Amino acid sequence: MKIVIVCYPTFGGSGVVATELGLYLSKKGHEIHFITYKQPVRIQNLTPLLHFHEVHVPTYDLFKYQPYELALSSRMVEIVKKYKIDLLHVHYAIPHAYAAYMSKKMLEDEGISIPMITTLHGTDITLVGSHPFYKKAVQFSINNSEYVTAVSQSLKEDTERLFEVSKDIRVIPNFIDLSKTHQRNVPCNKDVIATGDQFVITHISNFRPLKRIIDILKVFEKVRKKLNVKLLMVGDGPEKERAKWYCRAHKLDDSVLFLGNSNEIDEILCFTDLFLLPSEQESFGLVALEAMIHSVPVVCSDVGGLPEVVENGYSGYLCPVGDTNAMAEKSIYILENEERHEQFKKQAYECSKKFDIKNVIVHYENLYEEAIKISD
Repeated sequence: MKIVIVCYPTFGGSGVVATELGLYLSKKGHEIHFITYKQPVRIQNLTPLLHFHEVHVPTYDLFKYQPYELALSSRMVEIVKKYKIDLLHVHYAIPHAYAAYMSKKMLEDEGISIPMITTLHGTDITLVGSHPFYKKAVQFSINNSEYVTAVSQSLKEDTERLFEVSKDIRVIPNFIDLSKTHQRNVPCNKDVIATGDQFVITHISNFRPLKRIIDILKVFEKVRKKLNVKLLMVGDGPEKERAKWYCRAHKLDDSVLFLGNSNEIDEILCFTDLFLLPSEQESFGLVALEAMIHSVPVVCSDVGGLPEVVENGYSGYLCPVGDTNAMAEKSIYILENEERHEQFKKQAYECSKKFDIKNVIVHYENLYEEAIKISD
């Protein structure tokens, strides 16, 4: 199959999933064409079956905001015609589904019919998409996709609650490549980050307000009173400076490292002992799954799709949003006993296995084949 994948090329969950999906599909012999405004961060090398097409947006003084959707839809039309693409798979409703619909209509004028699959990831529905300025456009794009998928049952229910959806939404969960942990050539070297007797607690996100970044620091403060711990804050975003200010004000500077955005997530998680994710909302919680594949137990909020990923009391703990006392208690409970910690680590890895890309990819392939067959 020849497939166009449209996504954000950034460190966010939707971009990571779309990129990993394309990479794996290309390894299975499918021809994949990424279309976005820069090369996705997880694509290191292009191959005869893996292509990247940049969207250029000309700058005109006439426009206060440059029309990316128009440039994207035009680029899709160009690539579909040039490479005889079979299917469009767009990730994140805004602006990708809307632009894909416009490209479909332009192609129809030239006698070309191509199916479109829209995958919903989270904030495109629960935050941005539900805003009155965008809601009608998102709803229209969903209902005019041949197929719609959501990365969790929770997100499917949110979408059906927030929008008047006429399409059946299929749940295909996010996934992880378990082979990554088996391909490591160099053993973890925890000493580069912490002393031998220190536990490493990690958080990875885009540092937006809904990630509740200050809650992480509050939990860490409580744990630090009981255990010798270091905190790694990985990522960047609007709450980062506020978090740094909190660390200075509470004398946490010597125990908290801000690492910024990183392509070395696997290496960081390799020597992590516990992962914290106290978000207000997570439609799936891909980063929690990425931690679990590295045998890292997760303490997180009991919201959204996280209960579908983290098994309470087995691979970690689910706590009420904002309850930093409960999160600290569960973190200490996991870490303070070596035998218990090892058991949680093993269980986290076992729990991650059901999300192995090998188990999930077939659902996408079957959907692609169904969509192409119906469009012929």
